[in-house]
Amino acid sequence: MKKLIIFATIVAMIICPALLQAQTKNEPSAIALYVMLSQEIDELSEAARVVLSNKLIQVATANGISGKEGFGRFFITAVPALMSKDIVPGPPQQIAQNMEVTLYIGDYFEQKIFASTSISCKGVGTNETKAYIEALKNLNANAPQMRAFVESGKKKIIDYYVTQCDNIINKAKSLANQKNFEEAIYLLTSIPEAVPDCYSRALVEAEGIYQQYIDHLCNVNLAHAKSAWVAEQNSSGAQKAGEYLSYIYPDAYCYGEATILYNEIRGKVLDDWHFEMKKYQDDVNLQRQRIRAWRDVGVAYGENQRATYNLKWVGR
Repeated sequence: MKKLIIFATIVAMIICPALLQAQTKNEPSAIALYVMLSQEIDELSEAARVVLSNKLIQVATANGISGKEGFGRFFITAVPALMSKDIVPGPPQQIAQNMEVTLYIGDYFEQKIFASTSISCKGVGTNETKAYIEALKNLNANAPQMRAFVESGKKKIIDYYVTQCDNIINKAKSLANQKNFEEAIYLLTSIPEAVPDCYSRALVEAEGIYQQYIDHLCNVNLAHAKSAWVAEQNSSGAQKAGEYLSYIYPDAYCYGEATILYNEIRGKVLDDWHFEMKKYQDDVNLQRQRIRAWRDVGVAYGENQRATYNLKWVGR
């Protein structure tokens, strides 16, 4: 029961107008590069990975592109290489490390590198890990070299969407026909606003595919909810049915039928069932909420791919 209450609270927070506006402001208006670090860089400690990840986000954002952690088609990564290491007499004795860090912007799905650049940096610390981290911190996100690197990658990404727009949209339609709705929505919502014609066309297609998606979810989950309630018309059955009803969206074709079942259950279990179905906020821009919902589906799909990515091919 507590699980259902928590879920309903989260849903309410997601559709709260103030939060929605804040999320919209933070969404990228153009290209997004995802920071992806190779698991094969053995010498990087967890602390160094955090520093490098943050530095790559800075490199992207300082040069006109949204940088974020996660998984996406277009990524930014870096491969550090230790060039030399020296002992600096103390006290205290310290270690100085000279490094060359090669940065890449690429297309993960097609395994293509769009831009690369190498930067030399030096770090000094009381041990190797600290010296390594200090060297990474010295990467200058605002350097002209970084600006040219990001601009080159950005141009290649825009060119990709301009030339491949028809193929992307057709592939999304094909995936939807196979009921691979999440992947289809991911493809369409990944198209950046920096490619306005393709972006506009993708939104139109995403709306239709998203409707297919929530209608499919509604039919499946309503059937499960009915079965759970018929099997046990008590608090236990209500809880099981409620878990299925919680996945039904307000725009779904069968939402009205789901509401009838919800009211029937509520009428029988009374105050023992503290649950509310998903609702949209009537006094805010519904289309904005829907677009946000499409993107959430795409983001969730991308995050599921994140666990399996590898970058062994980068730099080869």
